[in-house]
Amino acid sequence: MRLPVVAISLLLSAHLAHGHPGGLDKQGGHTHRATDEYHCHREPCLTLHRQQQQAEEEARQQQRAFSGLYERSDWPHWLDEDGDCQDTRAEILIATSQIPVTFTREDQCTVASGRWHDPYSGETFTAASELDIDHLVPLRHAHGHGGEGWDERHRHQFANDPANLLPVSASANRSKGASSPDQWLPENRHYWCQYGQRWQAIKLRHQLLITPPEQAAIDKLLATCQLAETRP
Repeated sequence: MRLPVVAISLLLSAHLAHGHPGGLDKQGGHTHRATDEYHCHREPCLTLHRQQQQAEEEARQQQRAFSGLYERSDWPHWLDEDGDCQDTRAEILIATSQIPVTFTREDQCTVASGRWHDPYSGETFTAASELDIDHLVPLRHAHGHGGEGWDERHRHQFANDPANLLPVSASANRSKGASSPDQWLPENRHYWCQYGQRWQAIKLRHQLLITPPEQAAIDKLLATCQLAETRP
């Protein structure tokens, strides 16, 4: 059974231990230019790799997916927590629209139109029906990187956290799925800096595991921040 986890190549031969002097990231590994595979050489990368190998082996033995079966219903979202009939989706659309929104009915529960900039594609949308509300760090990803052990209150908070929610085109959201930055990046490169910053901040705030390949991708995204600062 193929498990939905990031594969990390660990090469412990003396040749590799000394064959790549320098060039290691702060996790203690690097991406091999020829194969585009991530290699661990020192801590904490080695420990993280061992932890992930152990989790995968336990999953194989128990014939289950890595970190247990993900059930979307365990992560309650799009809730109307303040009882005003506008759920999380509606409130995010209202808060992020560049102009006052319109509603589908007089009760103002469901947003019909506005103007939204999709940071993933760089496109502008005016019809709310064309947008999905994306969890920047996806729920399935969070589940597999530490969220499985959260109680319902924490899962509820994470699933409705405005800092982790973005209105984006439906096609971009579905293309991304549950991918991490080493697996998928927004088409709009001008958003890469902020994407890396937000992804890392959310992961750290909720103490979710960041795998070495994921951290390497985040570091590349953060490196674009300097370019953004110098861009006229």
